[in-house]
Amino acid sequence: MEKEPLLMLPGPVPMPERVRAAMMRQAINHRGAEFGEIYADCVRILKPVFGTDNELFVISGSGTAAMEAAVGNFGRGKKIACLVNGKFGERLYKIAQRYGTAREVSSEWGTPLDLAALERELEEGAEMVTLVHNETSVAIKNPAEKVGKLARKYDALFVMDGITSIGGDDVRADAWGADIAVVGSQKCLAAPAGLSAISVGERAWERLCDQRPYYLDLAAYRKSASAKLMETPYTPAVPLFLALREACLIVEEEGLENRIARHRRLSSAVRAAAVAWGLELFPKTDADHTYSNTVTAVTIPDGVKDSDFRGSIKKMGIEIAGGQDHLKGKIFRIGSMGAVGAPETLATLAAVESSLKKNGFTPKGDGVMAAAGVLG
Repeated sequence: MEKEPLLMLPGPVPMPERVRAAMMRQAINHRGAEFGEIYADCVRILKPVFGTDNELFVISGSGTAAMEAAVGNFGRGKKIACLVNGKFGERLYKIAQRYGTAREVSSEWGTPLDLAALERELEEGAEMVTLVHNETSVAIKNPAEKVGKLARKYDALFVMDGITSIGGDDVRADAWGADIAVVGSQKCLAAPAGLSAISVGERAWERLCDQRPYYLDLAAYRKSASAKLMETPYTPAVPLFLALREACLIVEEEGLENRIARHRRLSSAVRAAAVAWGLELFPKTDADHTYSNTVTAVTIPDGVKDSDFRGSIKKMGIEIAGGQDHLKGKIFRIGSMGAVGAPETLATLAAVESSLKKNGFTPKGDGVMAAAGVLG
């Protein structure tokens, strides 16, 4: 059997065979009916996954492209309040700085957002709010519904990054007041990296900027998608669209509720293992900020060197993630995204437990058994 690494990362994730196989075919005309049907299937299935009835487009570009499309089309020249408690909230802030007057509403990474500070920014005239719903850099889920209510109270546009929650957790873009929401293909959808999708509501269209990005001009995407045949304005990454359509069909076949429940069960099992080992879950939660259901972040115990610890796991054919920026060497992260299930999760936890012992840490209890109890 061909030996492949098991990616238990917060993206990219293992892809089902039929998703991989979808890319292995001859090229097709991206201005023809077949591509239009493929694109239409993606949009049809993704809308309920987003929790939206708004217009939705697929972009040949990663999640960061969709982030930039959201800000670049609707935020140019505007006052933008950017909520930051991790790497990707910070990325949205950096994008916003290029298009408008951006103000960072920051909290320590992995801690609850300062919603009172956000309201002060709104009172002072912020016209757009950006939020990462599921901040994978620290494995915390932020209160999108509360942020949406605040934005709507002050008539500000709400941009929600759902890149690592859409397709793996409960997301209700319309009900939460998200005027613009985005997802990445290689996360919970279990498709190849390189595509993203963005939904846009009527309040956002009413505030479309005159000076927009060229390649990411959503007015151009809207025009192409409203034609007799659904098209993209520029040449799309056709093999990736083929794979995304297959991944979307798998989501539809599994059922969204079942898929969300699976993600929650797997992440609960990982957290149970960490607690059993006597390790500290990294994020600080409260009534509004909860643990991510698609990735778990755990503090590396004293005396354990990250490179040796994760290196031992990699030698067993499994990859987990480390910390980013100032959290490098301080935390490790295990993904529960996409098409993985109990076998992959238990194998990963067994490898982690073995590596902890190999690198000088004595677990308090049996994490694998604790996880099996959740999964059983």
